[in-house]
Amino acid sequence: MNMPLLHRDWMERIGGAMQFVEVTSPAQVRARRLVDAPLSGHWDQADTPEPRLHRIHAYPAKFPAFLTGRALAYGAAQGMRIKRVGDVFCGCGTVAHEARRAGLAFWGCDVNPVATLIARTKSTPCSGTAVRKRSDAIVQAMRTASRRHGLTEPAARRLRRWFAPKSFEDLARLRNAIKAEVPARSKYRPVFYCAFSAILKSCSRWQQRAIKPALDPDKMPQDVRKAFLEQVELMAQAFDEAGDAAAPGPMPDIWHANVLTVTAPAQPVDLIVTSPPYVTSYEYADLHQLSSLWLGYAQDYRELRIGSIGSSQHALNFRRGHAALNHIGRQIVFTLYSQDSAAAEAVANYFLDMQRVAERCLEFLSTKGMAMFVIGNTYYRGVEIDNAAHLTEALLQAGFRSVRAARRRISNKCATPYRDGVGRYTRSRTPRPLYAEEFVLIAHI
Repeated sequence: MNMPLLHRDWMERIGGAMQFVEVTSPAQVRARRLVDAPLSGHWDQADTPEPRLHRIHAYPAKFPAFLTGRALAYGAAQGMRIKRVGDVFCGCGTVAHEARRAGLAFWGCDVNPVATLIARTKSTPCSGTAVRKRSDAIVQAMRTASRRHGLTEPAARRLRRWFAPKSFEDLARLRNAIKAEVPARSKYRPVFYCAFSAILKSCSRWQQRAIKPALDPDKMPQDVRKAFLEQVELMAQAFDEAGDAAAPGPMPDIWHANVLTVTAPAQPVDLIVTSPPYVTSYEYADLHQLSSLWLGYAQDYRELRIGSIGSSQHALNFRRGHAALNHIGRQIVFTLYSQDSAAAEAVANYFLDMQRVAERCLEFLSTKGMAMFVIGNTYYRGVEIDNAAHLTEALLQAGFRSVRAARRRISNKCATPYRDGVGRYTRSRTPRPLYAEEFVLIAHI
């Protein structure tokens, strides 16, 4: 049976800047995947620097802030009246802050409690002067604060692996000083917990710039008190730069929850802007284990893997589960199965979760709403994991009328297209190539 092809005459130029290939049926994406998606340059780079608030805490694979503005501009070009924006993988709150800067309401969720802590901090209107004043009181109180860590024995044992004895003791004193000086109900308590979280890796033996947990026995950890004061000053400057006038929208509604099970927003959102995790990419629970354990989000950081999209910890009855995969998902999973059955099961589980994500996004949107996904493809054992085509088919099957697809360059990965043995970016050719492009998928109801 001959499948219809994606023809060039479906390309659309909007406002003289944005080019897409438009897909309106699962059969179309099955036939050609997204090979005709153009690389127009519109989605590649920001025109202006990001606000400092987006740099107050390190976060892996952080969503580029300017893409929110481009999505809003696209919606306006389509005649949409956008009042509420959503992000079902809200991470450290990039879309939340950008929506607020644009004067819009925001609803979002993320399964990672460290991410939602950062997101809420960025969304809190604070005075830099007040932050500095409170930090001075915290540092003063730290001198006489208790050194009792109050952690469970497994958590303390895990953390002592990463911290020298003095650093561990100083961090316990600092956390206790924050509790003593900042009331639990104060909007500033999460701000200082965020500052505490942000300095943990620099004060530890965690290998600098490593994207996976790796000890560096030769590293000289930063002094806790000095690191905290520097971090607070960075955050104070960011809050001063933002100011109330730069964030006129209502306070974002951010939930620590799984998109697959979270209660739908009280009011539908008009635009979803999001970037799903990759199936073979970061394990956020591992990367944020220091913060999760110190702040009491988990007794064992591995608990936080449960419920994450594409997590290798999910249980899957492969024989039963594969039947629910869409056409592209089945093709990829069975191609991979002969190479690595465990990886095939993980990919199948991820695809099944993403099919449900497509359904939930449709559920969250208003009747004339739209969803923009930024997602990349990967390779595993020589098999292309075509996340973009799979998601496109899932969106159409969920009930979206059409999906427009374009490609964007990832500038930092173009310059350093490989990772070394510990995961750092490098220009030297290694067996671990990076992916210098990803897809922008815009789904219309």
